Amino acid sequence: MADTLISPEAVEERVALGPLNRWWPVAASWMITDKPQGLTRLGEKIVVWRDKDGTVHCVQDRCPHRGARLSMGWNLGDRLACWYHGVEVGGDGVVKDVPAVSDCPMIGAKMIKSYPCFEHMDGIFVWFGDELHEEPDEFVFPEEFESDEWSAMLCTAHWKCNWVYAVDNVMDPMHGAYLHAISHSMAAGDKEAKMQVDETDTGFVFGKSDQRDVNFDWIEWGDSGAFWLRVSPLPYRQEAGPGGNFGIMGFVTPIDKDNCRVFFWRTRKVQGWQRDVWKFMYRNRLETLHWDVLEQDRVVLEGMDPGARDKEFLYQHDTGLARVRRILQKEAEAQLAHGAANAGAPAAAAE
Repeated sequence: MADTLISPEAVEERVALGPLNRWWPVAASWMITDKPQGLTRLGEKIVVWRDKDGTVHCVQDRCPHRGARLSMGWNLGDRLACWYHGVEVGGDGVVKDVPAVSDCPMIGAKMIKSYPCFEHMDGIFVWFGDELHEEPDEFVFPEEFESDEWSAMLCTAHWKCNWVYAVDNVMDPMHGAYLHAISHSMAAGDKEAKMQVDETDTGFVFGKSDQRDVNFDWIEWGDSGAFWLRVSPLPYRQEAGPGGNFGIMGFVTPIDKDNCRVFFWRTRKVQGWQRDVWKFMYRNRLETLHWDVLEQDRVVLEGMDPGARDKEFLYQHDTGLARVRRILQKEAEAQLAHGAANAGAPAAAAE
């Protein structure tokens, strides 16, 4: 029987780049036009574009002829034409035409990886699967993403830190009372708290046991085909418009080992004319304040040493982030071991 134990270094690298076989948001809708957009996500170079109907396509950003970036080429609708020699590749990764050569054997062959993708709630989601999972699993949307009772607005930004640092930040409910102490929505509440963990169908809720819905009091980690984070309802000022408190649906997508893109959907259970008023008031009164909060997070995380984890001392308030780290490590181990076993060759032996 083949030894499919995986080295700690391989697991660490897979976690750092993000586990596969999940849906990941890669861009806001406004970022993707008919001009091919080259992106790096989970360490993979992809190109995303829209056809004449506005449908999104995504393939590996590599021409199968000589390796030039397809994102430098022309959008022909359901395909891209390479700038270098005009080779045309479709959204399914199949070569459609090679203008420079008649009867080229590349025509009709799938030569590069294609990525299932869809657009929802002003975001572009892409399936990153391994060789055993090229067909995507279902993404079971959180309530905020599937119910008409909810409204949402997307904030997204590039942070120069590993994606797990950003996840750790969200999974830490106590930092709101300190780092964001002068925020319009996080100025209230206690600066000391006891924590508890509650299981859910898709993950768990970690938060303060003696305070709720006052100041970033609980966070939910979910895995329903994508990794997501739900931040507890936060209080709004009266000038924020009609409706109740707001929440956050967060996703963090790795770019490479040192960079990530955060996606935070500001959510509110509000409908009809009140939804329109809320969105107007948000854009005019609160959006700048929310960006200030995100900037505080970004500055702290980008200022941390890449090896900060090696010297950290965790305590009870860090139970949530420690649990997520274990989940990601086990997922990476399982994926690598499964892939090695099905490849029919021994993997690197664990130390």
